[in-house]
Amino acid sequence: MKHLLYILFFFIGNLVAQNQSTFEQANALYTEGKFEDAITKYQSILDTKQHSAELYYNLANAHYKLNNIAPSIYYYEKALQLKPNDSEILNNIAYAKNMTVDAIQEVPQLGLSRIFNKLTNAFAYDDWAKISIAFIVIFVLLFLVYYFMDSTSQKRAAFSGSIVFLFLSLISLGLAFQKQSLDNKDNPAIVFAQKSEVKTEPNSSGSEAFVLHEGTKVQVLDTINDWKKIKLADGKTGWIMSNDIKLLNNF
Repeated sequence: MKHLLYILFFFIGNLVAQNQSTFEQANALYTEGKFEDAITKYQSILDTKQHSAELYYNLANAHYKLNNIAPSIYYYEKALQLKPNDSEILNNIAYAKNMTVDAIQEVPQLGLSRIFNKLTNAFAYDDWAKISIAFIVIFVLLFLVYYFMDSTSQKRAAFSGSIVFLFLSLISLGLAFQKQSLDNKDNPAIVFAQKSEVKTEPNSSGSEAFVLHEGTKVQVLDTINDWKKIKLADGKTGWIMSNDIKLLNNF
């Protein structure tokens, strides 16, 4: 058993080292302006099932340099899944989206719903869970201070603080579950076809609802045979050929 573990650890270590070397070679090719060769190198790392925001980001940059609209946006989006608030990724994807044809106005969220969704999406659900645990630890420490302190004023302050952190912990836990629920419902995809006719029904004989072009982001709602029901940011829905889009949630 130990020999098998040694072999496994050796294999994993060797693979990581090899991928790191390939990553550096790809970066060098990118710097030299050999973007297609760099893409080949980056893609070979993905073929080993190794993922990172840096890998997706560099791959997106290489596609962007070649004016490959759909792949550049796709890989920027993949990078954002791993680093949602990264300013460089957000900045570059904005430039890439300027190359798209479709101008889709997102339905604005109003009032408390907008504030709540913004708060929920501030962190990944596992980060919200970690925050909740941290608040619980502080709650326990303050409660112990309250229990063992003799001073009435200090006991009162410790008790009040413990209640506040217990409340914050429950809120964070609720936000963790809410974020997980939103992520489970989230099934985005990028249009890769240069031009795709979206139908009102999941068949080629259905009437045309609207036309989409490469690089547009959609939400996948349902699948029937070779068709996927999609929804745009402006609320429009329709059916598109499965081969015309590429799902983002495919780690």
